[in-house]
Amino acid sequence: MIYIIMADGKGTRWNNYQNIPKHLIQIDGETLLARTTRLLKEYEPTCQVFITTHNPEYETEGAILYEPLNNHLEIDRFTEELIDDNICFLYGDTYYSADAIREITEMEAEDLLFFGTQKSIIGVKIKDGELFKRHVHRVRNLYLEGKIEKCIGWQVYQSFQNLPFGKNQIAGKFVLIEDWTKDFNSPDDFENSKFIGDKDKC
Repeated sequence: MIYIIMADGKGTRWNNYQNIPKHLIQIDGETLLARTTRLLKEYEPTCQVFITTHNPEYETEGAILYEPLNNHLEIDRFTEELIDDNICFLYGDTYYSADAIREITEMEAEDLLFFGTQKSIIGVKIKDGELFKRHVHRVRNLYLEGKIEKCIGWQVYQSFQNLPFGKNQIAGKFVLIEDWTKDFNSPDDFENSKFIGDKDKC
């Protein structure tokens, strides 16, 4: 399995808090990128890990940096040229619990399998790359045509499950992660979650 940690976003809401990109914030002395890579290698030692970024400071032991060819819209985080069968997209601004990574590595996707909380998509496991690409293209086009307001992971899931665009709702092929897994979009997200490291020492 190839895991792609998406870390090429603009980080507008983070606004260079503490003069550091959010992907490099440390919890218990370990960056988010290093933690995710380490856990992936622990649960699936033979996997390959890529980090999509244009920032050479994101060099992480056990992972390969990749510079995406296109990064204009939020949905472009799903790097098109890397979409293939048997890959999994993860988020570089997310603190994953050990249990969450274990579940992501162990669960099999029939075609597409989404992982997330009630608020956030935190991963997409892809068995059928062409199917995923088709839904990404559909969402991107709908956004450019002004027919939907956002084009992120939730909209791809809604397209895949034939759900109405707008309100986030969970239907099939979605694994609900209910633990300390947390994404950091803003400084408040980080400051309000400083207890995380004490809850999950793995």
